[in-house]
Formats: sequence, C-alpha cells, structure tokens
Amino acid sequence: MAGSEGVVEGPLRGHHHETYVFPLPYPESGDPARWKIREPQPSRDWFDRKCFAGEEQLLMALAGRVRSVPEVIQVESIPLQRFVEGETLGSRFQAGRAIPPHHLGQLMGVFRDLTAIDPESLLVRRRCNPLDRAADGDSSGFLERLVVFSEENVYKRNLWAFGSLFRSLGLDQDCFGCLRKHVSGLQERPFHLLHGDLHRENLIVDPQDRLWVIDWELAMFGDPLYDLATHLYLMRYPHRQAHEVTARWAEAVENVRPGASRGCTADLVRLVTFKWAQSVCTDVIRAVTALQSGLTLPRAVQQVRKVLEAGAEPLGLDTVPTRRQTAAALLWWKRQYAQDA
Repeated sequence: MAGSEGVVEGPLRGHHHETYVFPLPYPESGDPARWKIREPQPSRDWFDRKCFAGEEQLLMALAGRVRSVPEVIQVESIPLQRFVEGETLGSRFQAGRAIPPHHLGQLMGVFRDLTAIDPESLLVRRRCNPLDRAADGDSSGFLERLVVFSEENVYKRNLWAFGSLFRSLGLDQDCFGCLRKHVSGLQERPFHLLHGDLHRENLIVDPQDRLWVIDWELAMFGDPLYDLATHLYLMRYPHRQAHEVTARWAEAVENVRPGASRGCTADLVRLVTFKWAQSVCTDVIRAVTALQSGLTLPRAVQQVRKVLEAGAEPLGLDTVPTRRQTAAALLWWKRQYAQDA
C-alpha cells in the first residue's frame, strides 16, 4: 500500500498488537495522511473482556457522534485507522499530576457524547456472551458479570501455572465471595456506551493541543459510573482534581441522561475498590512473569505488595505478606517455573 518499505514505521511498541504506520493519501482528495494497521497478537496476559467484534467497525459507527475519535477508511476492504500525530497525555503529565483545564473540558465532552449512545442506537456487531449483558440499569448485575469474568478467566484459568503463588500470597476462592459482599448494593443507573480504558496513554494531544481518544477495544455498554471509576483508577489524579473530575462528570452525564450519576457518592467508592481488587491477580501474574525477562526482585516485590495492600480490604485479606515473605514466594515460583519450562 505504501509503495516502499522505507516509509513504513513499525512495529510500534505495544503490548497486545503488532502495529505499523505508513503514509497513504486520502482515496478521493489525495491529501497526505498517515494511517495505522494492526493485528492482535496472542498473549497469555490479556485479562480484559471484549464486547465488540472489531475496533474499526465501532469507530466507523461513532464517527460524528463522539468527538476526538480517529477516522477510519476502507482500502481494498482493509480498515485503516488515521494515525493521530502528537504525543500521549501521559508523556506531558505523568500519573499523579493534574492535567490542564482545557484538556479536562475536552474529556468531559467525550463523556457527554458517550452518555447519549445507548445499546439500541448503535448497530455494531457484538462478540460478548449474551449472559454477560446485564439488563439496562441493572448496575449490580453488570458488576457481577465483571466479577465472574475475573474469577473464571483470570484466577481459575491461571491456577495451573500460578495457583501455588496465589495461595502463598493469601489469594484463594474465598476472596471473590468477599469481593461480592464488599461491592453489593449498587443503585440502578441507565446504561450507555463506555470506553472502558480511558487513561493517559490512550489520550493523544495533537500539535493543535486537541485531545484524541484511542484504543476502543474495551468499549462496552454498562453502568456509566464504572467508566468514571475506571478513569479515576487509571489516571491517578491529585486528590483535589479527582473531586473536580467527579463533580464535572456528574453534571455532564446528568444533562444528557438524567439518573446516570445516581448514587455517585457511595457507589463510586465501591467501584474504585473493585478496580483495585480486580487488578490484583493480573498484576501479580505480570510482575512474576516479568521476573523471567529482567525485572529485578525488589521491584517485583514492591509491585506485588502494592496491589495486595490496595486490594486487601475488598478481597478479605486479613494480612499482607511481608517483603521477605513476598520475595520468598516469588523466588520459589520463579525457580519452579524455570524448572517446569
């Protein structure tokens, strides 16, 4: 397509995809632009549920309905995403730092646009199991299916390789029963489209200082407050700005769909703690797997203890292993894993 290998950039750094970027003029106008094509790669640590059959198909359906969405064109039946020139928001403002007011305003615009899209108004093929689709407004049912996914597809599916490590860290089947009790009692909220992964590396700032939203693979329909909770969990805003984001989000979604922020004060705490608990098994797996490829033991211990401490209350962990105990568990697993391999 590009006409020369010399103009192709890639593969770009990415965890789950092989991505290439190349110049290609617009089919009709001939104006220059760069486009990206990417292919999902098999990965043992893909721990997220997908709802839609294809990201490009979703983006085409969102064109004109959600601001800051990359353009998609079809070239010889192959969908190409417009490559957004710029840098990630995280490269300018690292986790823990506040983001500028104008970028925050653009983010609120995205939330407003998403709130206007309900399941009946978006005709895009879905791949998720119908059992995972809670009835509109059933926030508790929606969260329960996410708990089931973590239990079945992250914890149980990886017991063959990591079961002994989980047990040595205090993670067992009872943790999911504790988690269900901890997050029970959510209020009903009308469902709409969620991005599901709005963090600093999925927000691109272009040369005109406009914000673009990329990586829509985890988009789904569900409880609107879950999208805010995921966003706060991933962004790591300073305390004051986190409160501002919550207040502005509630105002934005209520103006579009009354009731979308119902029970925000109490339920947001539950959902954010769920995000911490949800990440425990995945982050443990990633940390110990990284030990095989160069991560230092002190760093791995630090990462594992951090997620265990954050998820201890919702998972019902009475104590968190000490640094020495955590190091011993990781080293034992590493030696056993290398021996089995």
